[in-house]
Amino acid sequence: MVQMVRDFASEALAPNAAKWDETKHFPVDVLQEAGALGMGGIYVQEKFGGSGLTRSDAVLIFEELAKGDTTIAAYISIHNMVVWMIDTFGNDQQRAQWVPQLASMEALGSYCLTEPGAGSDAAALSTKAVRDGDEYVLNGVKQFISGAGASSFYIVMARTADTGSRGITAIVVPADTPGLSFGANEKKMGWNAQPTRQVIFEDVRVPVANRLGEEGSGFGIAMRGLNGGRINMGACSLGGGQVALDKSVAYLKQRSAFGGPLINQQALLFQLADMETELESARTLLRRAADALDRGADDAVKLCAMAKRVATDAGFNVANAAIQLHGGYGYLSEYGLERIVRDLRVHQILEGSNEIMRLIVGRMLAEA
Repeated sequence: MVQMVRDFASEALAPNAAKWDETKHFPVDVLQEAGALGMGGIYVQEKFGGSGLTRSDAVLIFEELAKGDTTIAAYISIHNMVVWMIDTFGNDQQRAQWVPQLASMEALGSYCLTEPGAGSDAAALSTKAVRDGDEYVLNGVKQFISGAGASSFYIVMARTADTGSRGITAIVVPADTPGLSFGANEKKMGWNAQPTRQVIFEDVRVPVANRLGEEGSGFGIAMRGLNGGRINMGACSLGGGQVALDKSVAYLKQRSAFGGPLINQQALLFQLADMETELESARTLLRRAADALDRGADDAVKLCAMAKRVATDAGFNVANAAIQLHGGYGYLSEYGLERIVRDLRVHQILEGSNEIMRLIVGRMLAEA
């Protein structure tokens, strides 16, 4: 499985990553190729077109995908969260209606939680869904939505009651629903190969039958989805960091200065050893967290938060150090390192910022 994903990443993603970044191209056709290989519904039941794999499998997959293109790997993670939510919290009618086309990536999905005024404090979201007979009427704005404008389905976390986190409901909104519109594609530091837009709801009417789970259960659905998303982003960071380390080893072997190859400089060997150790330590924690999530272990939430923080920091740190090891060449776009650094930086912010990861771990210790 890992070899298949590695081949796909090296053949379909890596040769195009720089061009997609420069032109801000979202390669929907390549995503469909990934879907045909089973990457659109990695941990979704096979009955509805998923691959039926585990979270432990998924972190291996996302690390390999990110070696080809960190931006596209990250979008595939977000898409998988959408499909998993429908498969896990939907009923059989909803699964049959939506999961097969999403698992094949013939249709793409986006996850709408963050708002202009509600990021880390997700329970403070204000997008409303007011029930009117057999329909919900949605009004509000979602911010920083990956895939917005290209996706066919949006899982929207909306307020159905003024009861804090217990008043949030998950609703599936098809892209062609009247009243649904999108902001401009954001100009970003990285992640240029996937669109990021506001999603705007103006009297958007959807059937009550599009609700996932019970009214008021949306916040719990969102948080459970983020546990998996966090370790996936950690895996994507490790993939990007590993590429940067591999490039650095090759460069130091080839580059000569001070009378011989730079790889002979002990100080630089120490730097490489630190980079390798940081990645491998993070990889070990990440796989432990994925195993805990697969088993439904009591410490899964804590381990996912720890692993997300450690792995996203490790990937960014290693990629940033790789630029330094390359000197001025590392700053040039043709070497690919500056793109990896730009892409990986946001992993320390999304799916819960790394400060929030520390808050989760600290609170769990205080409440024990």
